[in-house]
Amino acid sequence: MSDDSQQAPGSSPDAPAYMRLEVDEAVATIVLDRPEKLNAWSWESARQITALADRLRFDDAVRVVVVRAEGRSFCAGVDLGMPEDRITGRSPAEKVRNYYERFRWVHERFQVLSQLPQPILMAIHGHCLGAGLEVAMMGDIRIAADDAQFALPEPRVGVSIDAGGDMRLATEIGAGWTRLLAFTGRRIDAETALRIGIVQEVVPRNDLRSHVRELALEIAANAPLAVQGIKRTINHWCERGLSEALRFEAASASVLFSSEDMAEGYRAMAAKEKADFRGK
Repeated sequence: MSDDSQQAPGSSPDAPAYMRLEVDEAVATIVLDRPEKLNAWSWESARQITALADRLRFDDAVRVVVVRAEGRSFCAGVDLGMPEDRITGRSPAEKVRNYYERFRWVHERFQVLSQLPQPILMAIHGHCLGAGLEVAMMGDIRIAADDAQFALPEPRVGVSIDAGGDMRLATEIGAGWTRLLAFTGRRIDAETALRIGIVQEVVPRNDLRSHVRELALEIAANAPLAVQGIKRTINHWCERGLSEALRFEAASASVLFSSEDMAEGYRAMAAKEKADFRGK
């Protein structure tokens, strides 16, 4: 087994490595490796995971890609330690524009991951919240440990969903369940996620890695070009209209990320207080 812990190509020289790549036989594993932060997500995380995906795209020795995480959580959501005004502008209008372009950049990067020719298996444990669930939804198959928890808590922070996870959820589980989860920010457990179709299997926490590896090897034993052709066909059907919807989501979310409610939501969550949203 090789363990590539170097920084992902394209990262700035001073950026810490938030993930690493392991390759064992025909299976490549992207490991989210920021356990002290519960693998909290950031702009740099998006850049690193897709830089690793770029490295796997033309590797014909890799037939399946697994995404898993170290520590207690798959990904607990956006890193609240980042300053709220990390996207700035000389005016409110320019700030909205800058958020819009950054969201479009994230959409473009995530397409590199979701459209890898190889099937992607997500091995999910612990918290899978907000951005974590959006990352998980880019997998072709999702396997959850029995301790996994899922949520889209964005409305509790004062922002909307911005990376396309809501639309991928709607495709997988239907609009009604997606609305319920996205409007409330409610957490659900692994068995509920299995029942409504977010994940395809639930296994004991201690068995997660071995179970997902067995599944990866089972897929890898099949004709790779056939498997990849099947993935392309299914994704083409599921993603009809997705590009236009993502552009609309970037425009809609960019306004909300410049709201006073967002600042209040981030403040309250960091302080573990109830937010006082005023619709401003």
